[in-house]
Amino acid sequence: MKSWKRNIRVSDLADNQKLEARCKKCGHVHYLTRAIVCTSPEREFLYIDELERETACRARGCHGGVRLSMVRLDELSGFVGGLA
Repeated sequence: MKSWKRNIRVSDLADNQKLEARCKKCGHVHYLTRAIVCTSPEREFLYIDELERETACRARGCHGGVRLSMVRLDELSGFVGGLA
């Protein structure tokens, strides 16, 4: 199965791009950036699906597997309008 996670490497992420890591076990959420992931130079060559397999939940005592998803960079804007 082809997935966006197999097409994007950590090095492809923008400096301000965040990945949401949601625990499959307890639901805890934490965020990853390229700077956080690239603690050593070779980690920037990891594909997102490989990073997902390596990442564990940071909640105390959990250490469950996580599901990574992209956080949108553009700000969400509500509908601005009115009735005349």
